[in-house]
Amino acid sequence: MKRSIHATDRGFLLLEMILALAVFSMTITGFAVALNRMAKLASLAQSEMRITRFMDSALDETLSLPVLEEGETEAEIENPNNPNDSIKLVTSVELLEEMENEEGQLLQEMYHITVRATWVENRETHERKVDTWRYGRMYKP
Repeated sequence: MKRSIHATDRGFLLLEMILALAVFSMTITGFAVALNRMAKLASLAQSEMRITRFMDSALDETLSLPVLEEGETEAEIENPNNPNDSIKLVTSVELLEEMENEEGQLLQEMYHITVRATWVENRETHERKVDTWRYGRMYKP
């Protein structure tokens, strides 16, 4: 049996191949852009977690002191992989003179503790702050 060749049996035309390649390249480009954005977001999340961990550590260290004294302490933490990537932590302890509770009673020896982190990322200076209060006689018998 002899079969005749029709226009549909010839295969892909050049125009169809170009269209297929264009659709494929747009899909691949979109995928590459999405992967790049995901990588940047993952890097940002890792950086935020690292800074939060350092700030929490500085705050916990100050809160665990048996005796609080007013003043500021500074610490600089360098990244071993990149010496230009450092975080400056400033911890300040301030005695609150006029703090009252809900009943209007004066609270004595209450301290305000603040930790400020400053760092440079992507040529921009960033700063975050965390603070809390602590009763001065917390660890005294």
